[in-house]
Amino acid sequence: MDKIQMTTPLVEMDGDEMTRVLWAMIKKHLICPFVELKTAYYDLGLESRDASEDQVTAYAAYAVKKYHVAVKCATITPNAARVKEYDLKEMWKSPNGTIRAILDGTVFRAPILAAGIEPCVKNWKKPITVARHAYGDVYKSVEMKVPGAGKAELVYTAEDGTVQRELIHEFSGEGIIQGMHNTKASIESFARSCFHYALDVREDLWFASKDTISKKYDHTFKDIFQEIYEKEYEEKFQEAGINYFYTLIDDAVARVMKSEGGYVWACKNYDGDVMSDMISSAFGSLAMMTSVLVTPDGNYEYEAAHGTVQRHYYKYLAGEETSTNPVATIFAWSGALRKRGELDQNDRLMKFADSLEKAVIDTIESGKMTKDLAAITALENVITLNSEEFIQAIAENLRKLL
Repeated sequence: MDKIQMTTPLVEMDGDEMTRVLWAMIKKHLICPFVELKTAYYDLGLESRDASEDQVTAYAAYAVKKYHVAVKCATITPNAARVKEYDLKEMWKSPNGTIRAILDGTVFRAPILAAGIEPCVKNWKKPITVARHAYGDVYKSVEMKVPGAGKAELVYTAEDGTVQRELIHEFSGEGIIQGMHNTKASIESFARSCFHYALDVREDLWFASKDTISKKYDHTFKDIFQEIYEKEYEEKFQEAGINYFYTLIDDAVARVMKSEGGYVWACKNYDGDVMSDMISSAFGSLAMMTSVLVTPDGNYEYEAAHGTVQRHYYKYLAGEETSTNPVATIFAWSGALRKRGELDQNDRLMKFADSLEKAVIDTIESGKMTKDLAAITALENVITLNSEEFIQAIAENLRKLL
């Protein structure tokens, strides 16, 4: 078949460790044989970020504003051990945090379902989509180690010089403090994204925070959601036959576990980070979840919802065989290609993305899968494949579909 042509590039952000290895395999076997791939390429591997003093991450984010669609590989957020391992100039911030701070928006994460991969929670019958606010909170926090006794204050100085102060704590010895922030505009765009997405998929929307403890910070989120819902979305939700529901985050966790699924669960930034991992793992695997950042001005960044699979990478470097699950990374590519096709009115590219996803599911449901899925599947007589064998099996099914 003739290769599918692209009229506009998408932004490609390469990453780290085992996911970087999978990234190259996916392009080699599943994308480039079928698509004349056009990308604006940015290397977000840790060495490249260190060499550019992390400017490459910002350049990649601004490229998304230009081309509107991006696909991102998993990347390392360095800690002290990583600084030593990679001999870094400094402990660079989370690439995802930097990108999301520039783009704003909401991250929607949903499990990838395949027959034979059953949820750990027996009553879950439908997918649960986690909508994660992608700006501020702990990911843009400022921290300080307190060296000894003293007073810590929260201080706001208005443009006219007016000062507001709140006592944080009077320390009698060493300690730590952290300052977080968010903006009304970002919370409003988060709320509207969630309401709009729920209407698109015709599913109930839950929002959860801890307003009983955080009576100003979290309560502001709650109030903004409620105000926007009543003014802009209540009638639309009623017409669609769906509901908006607020509850405390701890109550939401209990309700989620007893539910059948089939709704959108909106969470603040850190809550969404944690809960999306819990949902994906309970549905089968961290590597079986889609993740897309949707911004208020119409930009889309698709990525895997898991890390760089460090343990497998060290085995790979030692020449050992690995059976790393590439499904989430493949679905990041298919999601980005589908959106690129949609924006460019390129039907062939959209159909290719659909076929690629079907080829993945067909391969798993035929009993061919990676080790993590083979360990939990209800299917019998499964064939456990290493990473590249699994990708090649998907490629074989993809050729049949095309």
